[in-house]
Amino acid sequence: MDSTPFFGPYGSSALPYIDRFAAHGANASWFHGFDAAAIEACAQHDVAACVEFKTFRADFDAHPELIPIGADGRPIRYGELVQGVCLSQQAFLDETEAALLDGLQRFAPAGIWLDYLTYAGWFETPEPDLQESCFCPACIADFCATTGIDATTPAQILATAQAAWTRHKCERIAHFAAHYAAIIKAHHPACIVGAYMCPWTPAEYDGALARIFAQDYDLLASSIDIFTPLIYAAKSGRPPTWGRDFLAQAPAFIPAANPVQLILDTLDFPESLLATAEADRPGWGVQMFGGAHVFADGERAAIFARAVEQIRRRWEAA
Repeated sequence: MDSTPFFGPYGSSALPYIDRFAAHGANASWFHGFDAAAIEACAQHDVAACVEFKTFRADFDAHPELIPIGADGRPIRYGELVQGVCLSQQAFLDETEAALLDGLQRFAPAGIWLDYLTYAGWFETPEPDLQESCFCPACIADFCATTGIDATTPAQILATAQAAWTRHKCERIAHFAAHYAAIIKAHHPACIVGAYMCPWTPAEYDGALARIFAQDYDLLASSIDIFTPLIYAAKSGRPPTWGRDFLAQAPAFIPAANPVQLILDTLDFPESLLATAEADRPGWGVQMFGGAHVFADGERAAIFARAVEQIRRRWEAA
């Protein structure tokens, strides 16, 4: 993997300002899906094109069969922003893989960031609704067959095999990460594979990073080049220093060989970015969600440029 950190906006709405990127320290751009126009614009301006690839997220109203089953045996509660689907729905998994293969055959992006690579839930809120899932008969059968544990109901699993259930879910997510990463590398060996992550430490919310979302950094480390926690401070009821604090804590639970690159929300701009730039342990560049807000304005773009220079110097010195 190229060790040069990537800095830039997330969102194709920033592309009208792509001619300003280089002058303000941005060398990359992230956007949803294999967007031909975005990839072409990046090629024309020597900007690294990075695809955000949707994995386990769907419209539950249109596809109720994908709704995971909760501990009460009923479909989980969900809102507009829920992520995570029932991983026993093979048709959905086949469609996801086909979309990835199609994009890889048509384009060669600099990076692909796997998104929604989790079990069901949502974390961009001060009071998350954390529900245990996925207890459909097929998922329970897979758990029993894989672990050899005879626990056939949600209540029995959670009462007698919670740790094994959590581990099984984490291994399942890690398996898909490895599968997708192998497909990407087989087509484009130099392509960076990133993953957007729940921004919590392993201990927060009673271990919900693994227990609910099934994201285990150690299990994912061999497949993912760059970990990108979603540091959306205002949305999550956190202070602007959250990104800096996360980077300080990261060595305790993220393998040293895997760089961390935060994605910050422009709703928190510039305080969150400026605090992150002061981190003693810098990240591998930074993404700005809603980056058009930054590059549309000269003063905001200049603030971004100064922060990028500060992060870059710290990264090179580390």
